[in-house]
Amino acid sequence: MRIDPAGWPFVGGAVALAVAAGFFVSTVVGVVLLVVAGFLLFFFRDPDRVVTEAPGAVLAPADGRVLVAGTSTVHAFPADRWQQIGIFLSPLDVHVNRMPVAGRVAKVRYHPGRFLPAYRRDAGDLNEYTEVWIDHGGQPVVVRQIVGVLARRIVCRTREGADVAAGERFGVMKFGSRMDVFVPAGARITVQVGDHVVAAVTVVAVLTG
Repeated sequence: MRIDPAGWPFVGGAVALAVAAGFFVSTVVGVVLLVVAGFLLFFFRDPDRVVTEAPGAVLAPADGRVLVAGTSTVHAFPADRWQQIGIFLSPLDVHVNRMPVAGRVAKVRYHPGRFLPAYRRDAGDLNEYTEVWIDHGGQPVVVRQIVGVLARRIVCRTREGADVAAGERFGVMKFGSRMDVFVPAGARITVQVGDHVVAAVTVVAVLTG
């Protein structure tokens, strides 16, 4: 299985420490560190996905559990103009991020902030995040990579002006966190709070018009 490139330094470091510990400390410590390396391989896994194709479909940008599904709760996206799907990623979920729609990247913005638990309602406003705006045939769709208590590193590999495909890989969240998708108010939300979604596969909303 493919491993996201961001994971190899962690995996390599854990293996090197395991070998050193096995020689100079104890076999038990070495084995424990090898287990850690195995978990890191699992964490940074990047499975292939059969991308869902459907007219107007907005795909989940990450694996995880739906925290918000409906009217926007984020101040920067007024509730009369935007709807929101918030997804919480546990340490066991795949953390590679994928584009929710095809289009052209209109803006990529980094916002410094706090490191509150990602499941908190106000984390979308207060935490550090990277925000990507996509122009999908004249309709804006926005995806945010939001840090949490453990996930303090965001990798975003897209850039302004890039043409992207729905389901295309564009980044990774290191060690759990949250992703929010914002769609126009007229879109139809197709998931509910508590649902488990799969990146590039689950349709979380359908654009109209």
